[in-house]
Amino acid sequence: MQEKTTSFSIKNWSDDDKPREKLIQKGRSVLSDAELLAILIGSGNHDESAVALSKRILASTNNNLNELGKLTIKQLMQFKGIGEAKAVTIAAALEIGRRRRDGVIQKIAKINSSKDVFELLQPILGELPHEEFWIIYLNNSNKILHKEQLSKGGITGTLVDVRLVLKQALEYGAVGLVLAHNHPSSTLVPSNADKQITEKLKMAAEALDIKVLDHLIITEKAYFSFADQQLL
Repeated sequence: MQEKTTSFSIKNWSDDDKPREKLIQKGRSVLSDAELLAILIGSGNHDESAVALSKRILASTNNNLNELGKLTIKQLMQFKGIGEAKAVTIAAALEIGRRRRDGVIQKIAKINSSKDVFELLQPILGELPHEEFWIIYLNNSNKILHKEQLSKGGITGTLVDVRLVLKQALEYGAVGLVLAHNHPSSTLVPSNADKQITEKLKMAAEALDIKVLDHLIITEKAYFSFADQQLL
């Protein structure tokens, strides 16, 4: 007698166990991260359900959705039951979530503290695998006139064009600058290069009555402020 094959597709679960029905009946907030991920992938593999597979995927990133968002399509496809289509779906959903958060953060129009700078730039810099250097140009009320990436790949005096920074500050009518860059290593200790470029920009800006108000080192979950630590 042929043994019946067990299906782990969500559509074959009892209604009480179906994440989709649970979301409809009880709301999205009651679902766990694994249940939400299971809705995206729809089915597991021959050995585990979609929720069990989702739990295993999340466990590989210490149940951190930000870390999950860093996985490439190829890395996601290493999990049995995750083909290219499912991997792309997961990546797309997490990118939508990131952009949604970024959209909310972009409403920050004025810098009142180092925390404001962190909340503004963390969604942009916090998860990058490489270093980027950004500048925020402010008016005399500390309202944001403009922000932009100045360099990518590392922080050295040769990569930061001081003349360009000051030229743009004058064009925007800025009287204050906030510097920021990320440390992919998650260390919050400023390097000698970090200190040197801060001092270089500070001295050059002062000649034009423009003040460097702060320099932040940003990681995924925390930041270091030169101003807060009285290093400016």
